[in-house]
Amino acid sequence: MRRKTNQTDSALKPLSDSLEDYIETIYNLSKESQAAHSKDIAAILGVKRPSVTGALRLLKKRKLANYTPYGAVTLTVAGKKAAAEVIRKHTILNSFFADILGLKQDIAQKTACRAEHALGEQVVKKLLHFIEFVAEESSNGVDMKVKFKKYCKRKSKL
Repeated sequence: MRRKTNQTDSALKPLSDSLEDYIETIYNLSKESQAAHSKDIAAILGVKRPSVTGALRLLKKRKLANYTPYGAVTLTVAGKKAAAEVIRKHTILNSFFADILGLKQDIAQKTACRAEHALGEQVVKKLLHFIEFVAEESSNGVDMKVKFKKYCKRKSKL
């Protein structure tokens, strides 16, 4: 006997890297203008519109996005929750690369985009703890970021 799937079952499945990019893009576009449009999504992600249509159909099927052809796209409550998690991970990674490692913001941003798909939740959680640790040590008078920067300069001279 086949069990009925709960509405949220498909929404809870892990998102592919590609769908994470789509949901993050829809979220960011929606913040700016209340809704996203497929042409804007295509432009931002550098993909063709038929690819966007396919992804939007998948997101709709998974109950993560409200989508009708030629209409605006919005995220469902489950979609917003998924997007918030993707953005949280991206923010943590960007902070680590820019604030802790001292990479230029554009490099940190691009690296965070690539890493957010590759690193699991456990690694991201540890990075967050590390960022918090560095901030806490800095507030206790030991500026770990400055010490690390000096260490890197010393190592590059060798």
